[in-house]
Amino acid sequence: MPSNEPTFAELLAACTRSAVHLEMRDQYGISDEAEAFSTWRRSGQRDTDPTSENWASWVTLISSTVTRGVVVRRARIVSEPVTDYIRWEHAGTPVNVHAGEHVRWLPRRRASDIALPGNDFWLFDNRLIRWNHFTGDGAWAGQEFSEDPAAVKLCSQSFEVVWARAIPHDQYEIH
Repeated sequence: MPSNEPTFAELLAACTRSAVHLEMRDQYGISDEAEAFSTWRRSGQRDTDPTSENWASWVTLISSTVTRGVVVRRARIVSEPVTDYIRWEHAGTPVNVHAGEHVRWLPRRRASDIALPGNDFWLFDNRLIRWNHFTGDGAWAGQEFSEDPAAVKLCSQSFEVVWARAIPHDQYEIH
């Protein structure tokens, strides 16, 4: 990563009002998650201890961000029936909520008429986008940043429509 690209922690530290994240894939193949996902598939056991090695840094980062008054929201658009990966994500989401994130789920069939960007993203303070790029099999393929007003407007508007239609985590039942 070029040295002029901010880290995720730096992006959140610079945030003053809001950080929103839209996830639209049914499967991710992130190498850092492979072992935990494999364990869950074999055993049905998911680490949901916010103080565990897997979660502690995320919980600290999000908790400190929320404590400063930044609202952190995550929306996931998912196909139903959901993939095993989405089941695994759903099983771990209580930790995201514990850290202070607001999380909602939108069945893909309810997103057909929403103008959505082509990639997952984080939008910080309605001004800076971090596009998340993935390969066809869901492996991380890098990030890209934009402050283009038209792209910011698309991301902001699409996120708000998704958010309004989506189901809060504690009410979403996996299908």
